[in-house]
Amino acid sequence: MSNSSMTSTPTIARSPPELIAPAVPTPGGTLPLSSIDRTAGGAGLVNLIQVFPPPSFTTARKSQDAAAALVAMRDGLARTLVPYYPVAGRVAPSGLAVNCTGEGVWFVDAAASCTLADVDGLDSSPLLIPGELLLPRPAPGQKLDGLILMVQATRFTCGGFAVGISFSHAVFDGQGAAQFLTAVGELARGLQVPSVTPVWHRDAVPDPPSPPPPQLTEFRLVAQVADISAESIARVKDEFNQAAATSTGEVCSTFDAVTAVVFKCRALALASAPPDDSDVRIAFAAGTRHLLRGVLPAVEGYYGNCVYLACVTRAGKAVREASLAELVGAVREAKEAVPARFAGWMRGVDHYDVPLDYSTVTVSDWSRVGFHEVDYGFGAPGYVFPLNDHVNFVASLNYIRPPAARRGGIRVVLRCVEELHAAAFAVELAKLA
Repeated sequence: MSNSSMTSTPTIARSPPELIAPAVPTPGGTLPLSSIDRTAGGAGLVNLIQVFPPPSFTTARKSQDAAAALVAMRDGLARTLVPYYPVAGRVAPSGLAVNCTGEGVWFVDAAASCTLADVDGLDSSPLLIPGELLLPRPAPGQKLDGLILMVQATRFTCGGFAVGISFSHAVFDGQGAAQFLTAVGELARGLQVPSVTPVWHRDAVPDPPSPPPPQLTEFRLVAQVADISAESIARVKDEFNQAAATSTGEVCSTFDAVTAVVFKCRALALASAPPDDSDVRIAFAAGTRHLLRGVLPAVEGYYGNCVYLACVTRAGKAVREASLAELVGAVREAKEAVPARFAGWMRGVDHYDVPLDYSTVTVSDWSRVGFHEVDYGFGAPGYVFPLNDHVNFVASLNYIRPPAARRGGIRVVLRCVEELHAAAFAVELAKLA
C-alpha cells in the first residue's frame, strides 16, 4: 500500500440509497421484451466498476468540485430517464415485459476512507477493498427483483471516483448499457439531449420457438486475472497471417488471438478432466445489431440485447495439440458463420444449442463496447472491470482494457475453472501471456 499509515482496512460510508425518478412525468404502460432479451434475462443483474483517477482540480476545489460533479451526475441521470423511461420501470415478474412505472433507479452516494492509490487503483486481484461495498444496493426492505439499473458513486480522498453500476441483462446488452451511461454523461455535462436517440422496438425482433432452457450446474469457479501482452497478441497475429497468407488473405484480430490463447490454455489445464475425445467449447456473444437492419425501424440507438452465441467445438486433445494459428482460424470460422446462423434463428430453423456445462467457456468482450468512453463530468475512466463473482453456473471470461498504466494488450478476467484446474490454467496462461 502506498500510504504506510494505513494499517486498518479501508472503509466506505454510504448515504441511504435514494430513488432518482425521471426529471418530468413519462409514459406508463407495459412494453414487451424481445426473445433475445428474455434469453439474456437469466443472467440477472450484471455488475461493473468504472474507476476514475483524480481529476486535475486544485486541492481547494477538490471537495467542492466533487460535490458539484455528483449533483450534475444525478441530474444527468434524472434527465436521461426521460427518453429512456422504461429504465425507470421494473421488469415484470413474468420476465416477459417491462412495466413503465416511472419509479426510478437507485442511486447511492458513498465516500471511501482512503485514496485510490491506497487500494492499488482497484487494480489488484483480489481487490484490497470488499467489492460489494462499491456496488449499489436498494434501500433496506426493497426487493432486487425487477430492478433495471442502480448506480453508486464512491469518492476517494484523493478526488478519484469509483462508479459501480448494476444493470439488468434482460433490458440491456453491454453496448446498450454503455449507450445509456454515455447519455447520462452527456446530459450531466450540459447537453440538452443525448447524441444518440434511444430506440425500444423490442417487439420487432422475431420470436421463434425456443428450445427448453439448458440444465445449469452450480460450479465452484475461481476468480483469476491474466494480462495478455501486446507482444504476445502480435506474435499470434503474425503466426496466423503467415499461415493464412497463402490461402485466404484473412487478418487475425486481437479478439481472435486472445480467444485462441485462452481456449488452448484452458484445454491444457483441463487435460486431466474429460477423456481425450470429449469436446471442449469456447462460445462468444457476437453483436448482431447490423444484422437487424430492415427488421428494426432503427438500429442506431437500439439498446436491447443484440447478440448471438457463436461457438467453437473441438475434441479436447485436438485443441491441446493445435497451433494457435489453427485455433484462430476456428474462431474466425465461428464468427463468419454468425450472419447465416442468426438468420436461421430468426426463421426458427436454427437454435442456440451450446451446452452450458464445464466443457464450455463463454467470452464477453468489454474492451470495445463503450464503457471506457463514458464521461460523467470528471473525465473518462482509467479502468473498467466486471464484478460478477455471484455467477457460478457459467464458466466465463471477460476481455477488458488493462489499467491506463499498462495500456496495450488485453486483460482477461477469468471465472472459468474450479480449484482443481486453477494452478495449471495460470501456468499455461503465463507461458503465452
